[in-house]
Amino acid sequence: MATGQVEAAERGATRIADRVVAKIAARSAREALGKVPEGGKAPHATVTVHHDRARVRVVLELGYPSDIGGQCGAVRREVAQGVSTLAGMEVSEVAVHVERLHSAQARTARGRIR
Repeated sequence: MATGQVEAAERGATRIADRVVAKIAARSAREALGKVPEGGKAPHATVTVHHDRARVRVVLELGYPSDIGGQCGAVRREVAQGVSTLAGMEVSEVAVHVERLHSAQARTARGRIR
């Protein structure tokens, strides 16, 4: 290589859009939960990326009764690992917001005639 030329790997930069990282995070959250409760919505995520560091907020719905803390912990771990592995970013924070709980008893009660 001639003097003054820059190696190909050193010339450019790769930027991954926030919405792509959000899709990775939402998919990782779905994988951590295993299934969406009946009548519930799939998890969705919003992400802020700054200098290859991501802050993630995941909104999800869970079945009730369940180990809410355990499920939220699993979502945090899976999202951090998924974003790190697939996007190559450090995840500084994963905030999990449980928007709704779905009770199997409430679903069966709605179908009863009194």
